[in-house]
Amino acid sequence: MNTVKQVTLAPGDTIGILGGGQLGRMLALAAARLGLKCQVYSPDPDSPAFDVVQNATCAEYADVEALELFAADVNVVTYEFENVPAATAMVLAARRPVLPDTRVLETTQDRLAEKDFVTGLGLATTRYAEVSSAAGLRAAVAAIGLPAVLKTRRFGYDGKGQVTIRAGDDLDAAWARLATRAAILEAFVPFEREISVVAARGADGRVVSFDVTENEHHNHILKVSRAPARIAPTLADEARTIAATIAEALGYIGVLGVEMFVVADNGKGRLLVNEIAPRVHNSGHWTLDGCSVSQFEQHIRAIAGWPLAEPVRHGEVTMTNLIGDEVEDYARWLTVPGATVHLYGKAAVRPGRKMGHVTQVSQPR
Repeated sequence: MNTVKQVTLAPGDTIGILGGGQLGRMLALAAARLGLKCQVYSPDPDSPAFDVVQNATCAEYADVEALELFAADVNVVTYEFENVPAATAMVLAARRPVLPDTRVLETTQDRLAEKDFVTGLGLATTRYAEVSSAAGLRAAVAAIGLPAVLKTRRFGYDGKGQVTIRAGDDLDAAWARLATRAAILEAFVPFEREISVVAARGADGRVVSFDVTENEHHNHILKVSRAPARIAPTLADEARTIAATIAEALGYIGVLGVEMFVVADNGKGRLLVNEIAPRVHNSGHWTLDGCSVSQFEQHIRAIAGWPLAEPVRHGEVTMTNLIGDEVEDYARWLTVPGATVHLYGKAAVRPGRKMGHVTQVSQPR
C-alpha cells in the first residue's frame, strides 16, 4: 500500500477521534498528557469519551456537514473502532490526514479480504472458504470439515456474527441463523493458547512491539490478558515478526493488534494468524500500568509523527476485564494491593458489555 502524507503535530494541536467508546476515552487521556487536544466524533450522546474532552461532535457518521465541521477543527483524524463507514472515511480523508490510512479498512473490515491478505504474505492462518449461500456452506463444509465456525464477513466482534457448526448440525439452519449473504467458514483450531501482539508503526517505518500477551476468553469476550505470554522466546520473536510484517505490508501508521493461535506441531508451537485489529486493542490494556509507555500513548505518538517509545515492562502483568455487572464489584478491587482500577464511565450496565478493567503488576518469582 502507498504511504500517506507525513504528519507532524505540535503540542496544542488537535486530534480528531472517530468513536466515543472506552478506547477513544483512553486515547484522549493519553494525548492530553502529551499536551495534545482531542475532539471526539460519535453518534451516541452517552459516549464515555465525551467526558474527557472539551470538544465533541455528536452526529451520525453519514452527516456530511457535521463531518466537514469536525475536519475543520482538527489536524489529523484517527479512529477507535474498525467499522468506520467507508463514506465517512472518504469525506474526512479529502480534508485531513486519516491515520491509519483508510485503505487499511478495506482489508480489515472484511474477514475474507483479511484472510486473503494474510495468506498472500506467506503467513499461516486457519483453513477458510468464502460462503454466499446455503449450498455454498455445504460445499465449504465438505472441503474444510467440521467442527468449523461460520462468520459474517463484516461487523462481527466479541462473538457476534458467528455460529459454531459441529457434526450433525443442520447446515441450512446455521446459514439462516447468520442472516447474511456474505460469510466465511473457518476450520476450528485446536489451539494450545491464544496470544496477541500489539505493535506500533511510525511514519518513518519503524515498528515497535509490546511483549506478547496471552489471552483468555469467556463466552467469546476477552476476560484476562497476561504479559508476557507463556511461550518460548523463539515463538515470541516469531509472533512479533508476523505483526511487523503485517504492519509494513499495510503501510500502517499507528497501533494495531494481531491475534494468533498457538497450535501444537511435533512438540513445538506453530502460529496461525486469527485476526487483525487496526486500532488499539483490548489485550493491550495492561500497558497502561504495566509498562513504561501505554499502547494509547504509542498510538498518539505514531499519528502525531513523533518518535515511538521503546516499551519497558514493569513486571508480570495481568489485566482483568470487568464485564457487565462485574463492574459493581469495583469497590472490592479498590482494596486489592497492587491493583489499579479503570472504570469507563458507561451509564448502562448490560450483559457482555465491557465496563472497566483492572491491572495487577507483580515481580517474577
